[in-house]
Amino acid sequence: MNPEEYSIIVSALNEDTGKGDPTTEATVDSNKVGTAFFLAKEDGILSGIEYACEVFSVYAKRSNREAEVTHQILIPDGTAIKINDRLAVISAPLDIILTAERVALNILQRMCGIATMTAQFVEAVRGTGATILDTRKTAPLLRPFDRYAVKSGGGNNHRYSLGDMILVKDNHIAANEMNIEQVIKKLRVYFQTHDNIPVELEVTDLEQFAVVQEFGVGIIDRVLFDNFLLEDLREGVKRNNGVFDTEASGGVNLNTVGKIAETGVKYISVGALTHSVSGLDISLEVE
Repeated sequence: MNPEEYSIIVSALNEDTGKGDPTTEATVDSNKVGTAFFLAKEDGILSGIEYACEVFSVYAKRSNREAEVTHQILIPDGTAIKINDRLAVISAPLDIILTAERVALNILQRMCGIATMTAQFVEAVRGTGATILDTRKTAPLLRPFDRYAVKSGGGNNHRYSLGDMILVKDNHIAANEMNIEQVIKKLRVYFQTHDNIPVELEVTDLEQFAVVQEFGVGIIDRVLFDNFLLEDLREGVKRNNGVFDTEASGGVNLNTVGKIAETGVKYISVGALTHSVSGLDISLEVE
């Protein structure tokens, strides 16, 4: 776990336990040690089990408890899990387990939900050559966990943050009077004094793509076909003829993603993987 991930878990614990846990304090002896296990109550793809287990150790450290907190992972991330599968076992003082339980489950359930949905999209495009990507439409401050979960489900990650790639969207073009040629000229000027990073440019119709084809070679790495009709997307990929990497977005769901992939587009970005996810049903059971 890197410092950013550790900090996120600490913040989540502070949110949930900042005023203490009087329920556990009143009902559970602090010197009583026990075990608990994560139990799958729904089929899906496992992701985040290590993070969930580490929550208890982080809580003990944050609370200045000199207590032994250990865990054993029974099933690794990226594995298909079934109802009633035991995922991991925690051994610790029971008050630590009970107080940190909800934060651990919140992280684990969300990550498993993302991984499970991602796996469904990956399966829907199997055999087409298309790659499923996430987006930056993640829960605030949970991006490291969300992106890891996408990878657990077989997907790939788009840019982590704004600084990793230039991605010219419709509003950037609108800010330039809808003049894509002018935008591309500005990009060329920008790179005269800045290090090269990948450049992607969004187009909303074939006319805009024609401008990119005319002026963007050597500066644009990937073209994003946004909300294209299938026939237009297929035509755009055909006209591209391998010059730029291609990506499709907009209107992507499990009913449409297969048809989108069949157009020959290389990448398909799916915001729903992280902005519309339902957590997988998982519980923590004290033995």
